[in-house]
Amino acid sequence: MIKFNHFNFNVLDLEKSLAFYREALNLAPVREKEAADGSFKLVYLGDEAGSGFRLELTWLRDRTEPYNLGECEFHLAFTTDRFEELHRKHMDMGCVCFENPAMGIYFITDPDGYWIEIVPEKK
Repeated sequence: MIKFNHFNFNVLDLEKSLAFYREALNLAPVREKEAADGSFKLVYLGDEAGSGFRLELTWLRDRTEPYNLGECEFHLAFTTDRFEELHRKHMDMGCVCFENPAMGIYFITDPDGYWIEIVPEKK
């Protein structure tokens, strides 16, 4: 058997990213690992549903330049039963970067420019 475990985003400002993911998606740290020499820190975020899937935020001490995400032709997706509520919240936060009303979805962007798709739960 093989199953998904985690996905990684490299971040420039770990505290800013942690605050964003907490506010925008209610993700919380479930595990951390820090290099003995302080050169990097990994923080694994879990969702409120307890799905077991983790978003790993990697912070590198010596990194000072924003990450080049290319054309950003990748994204992470979340399903929610609170779609309208989250959409309003994300609009208020100013992090909605693209909406596709025909598909009934939208995307938000995190502090480093990663796109995150928000999908309504199917009923």
